[in-house]
Amino acid sequence: MAPTAGTPPVRDRILAAAGELFYAEGIRAVSADKIIAAASTTKVTFYRHFPTKDDLVAAYLDAQSDRIREAASRLPADPCQALAALADAMGTEACRPGFRGCPFINAAAEYPAADHPVRAAVERHRSWFHGLVADLTARLGAEDPQQAADQLVMLRDGAMVHGYVSDPSGVGPSLLQAGRAVLQPHLPAGAALR
Repeated sequence: MAPTAGTPPVRDRILAAAGELFYAEGIRAVSADKIIAAASTTKVTFYRHFPTKDDLVAAYLDAQSDRIREAASRLPADPCQALAALADAMGTEACRPGFRGCPFINAAAEYPAADHPVRAAVERHRSWFHGLVADLTARLGAEDPQQAADQLVMLRDGAMVHGYVSDPSGVGPSLLQAGRAVLQPHLPAGAALR
């Protein structure tokens, strides 16, 4: 049966329902039956699209990554402005109602086995994000862009956790200020961040 006008395809409905439930309640706490009910579908249809819950979780994380990549495609061309925009976006995200931290960190905490397919989805996103930050720091002239990116990503991870367990209002400005302090020693002598 084809979707009616204005109704998203069933796979999209399942992903949307799963995404909301996984983020709000935790991945392992949400049953397939709960997702099926929220997506207004059947078990047969659900399992046709996602043979296992792990397949659904990986698809959910890939969809989150696609959303973030799409937003990153609109970053300013100037690397300093792009890093500042990332810090601002993370601060805005942390202040969003219902914020529960980074979905990738949350998923990694629920799936500790490094060889699990969910961890592979987490790694795909984190590898891409690290590459984005390394590219921006290289364009700023960082002498070791990989190390600078390692440090900035660790700082970002801490900011996301802080935004969930503490007052999120300072995440953006604090991340920007701390990011400048972390990045400055990686730049050539005399280079200043704007």
